[in-house]
Amino acid sequence: MEILLLYQYCIVSVMVILLGNFLINNHLFKDTSRFTLPTYIKKKPPLVSILIPARNEERNIRRCLRSLARQDYPNFEIIVLDDNSSDNTGSIVSEISAKDPRIRLIKGEVLESGWLGKSFACHQLSKAANGDYLLFTDADTLHFKNSLSSALSSLLINKLDAISVFARQITVTLHERMMVPFANYFLLTFFPLILVAKTKNPLFCTAIGQFMLFKRSVYKKIGGHESVKKEILEDIHISKQVKKHGYKFMIFDGKNNFYCRMYKNLKEVINGYSKVLAAVFDYNIFIQSLTTILVFLVYLVPFIALPAGIFLFHLPQMIINLIILHIIIITAIKIIQTIRFKNRFIDVLLFPVSVIYLLCISIISIIQSKSTTGVYWKGRSYDVRDEKELKLLKDGLK
Repeated sequence: MEILLLYQYCIVSVMVILLGNFLINNHLFKDTSRFTLPTYIKKKPPLVSILIPARNEERNIRRCLRSLARQDYPNFEIIVLDDNSSDNTGSIVSEISAKDPRIRLIKGEVLESGWLGKSFACHQLSKAANGDYLLFTDADTLHFKNSLSSALSSLLINKLDAISVFARQITVTLHERMMVPFANYFLLTFFPLILVAKTKNPLFCTAIGQFMLFKRSVYKKIGGHESVKKEILEDIHISKQVKKHGYKFMIFDGKNNFYCRMYKNLKEVINGYSKVLAAVFDYNIFIQSLTTILVFLVYLVPFIALPAGIFLFHLPQMIINLIILHIIIITAIKIIQTIRFKNRFIDVLLFPVSVIYLLCISIISIIQSKSTTGVYWKGRSYDVRDEKELKLLKDGLK
């Protein structure tokens, strides 16, 4: 019992620290909509290139382009790269660009050896861009009219060289609701945003490829997407390149600027998060497995241990109280997150279910990353068994 009591004291102490970090991060994770353009920019707005890699995005691209075309920022161009799509992505963009000269379509080249798909697409887009600032955004995003102006304001007013803005994630199905909010939950709970803002260490940096804005000169000096051409999580790695070269980078909350619905069914959720989880741990089975066990112990076991401890094992009241406190902290973080990001309150009660989703997908990710089938995304399968030499196994569109 003494060992169990000591364990509960330790785990609750860690949870209190994580709660503190979460509260600090909620303050540091600033909303881009609170910033407005400086006067000198309003008088002479620089050209911003909005760059969109699009691969089989016929269901999203029209809506995305319409939202971007309505930006309140007066000087921008939109370039869409059709990344060898097998659907009507290219023809839809051509139709829209014929009516709006600010929109341009370029045909993507065949994926070159040594590159992964998204980085190669972004690299081609950067070469076609004319702007002083480069904004990379995904085809499945939906932008409010202040999306661009607020992001540029955030970069300039905070004297940064590059930023990444996190969308409000739209979740409809149970599978999406159980998995997608985990990104913000773990980001704000575990990641020290104060170190992102205050240090030059690239270890303390993260990003999301749905919205990344660079000064063009900085993008060029860090080597652009060519510097991360073999990385599946190219967004995180290119943000680290920014800090590695001595430039300033920060992430922002864009929930009032743009939306995104990443996945629409269980298969897409599994494929998307399997890819991400394997890459987060650099395809290291031991570290990913250990983390999966820790998540099980910290985020699922308490919900099992409380009724079991009361009704089956009759644990001492002190241990029961510590388990309850543990659950209260987990739930408090989830409630604050739910309020801030406008998620469904019923999902607070379903948090243990969402942890089960996460654990199962992590196990699938481990199996996929070390199998001959590889990691699948956007019609391409990549062999990630050797993390130093990722290889294209199959291009499903060919």
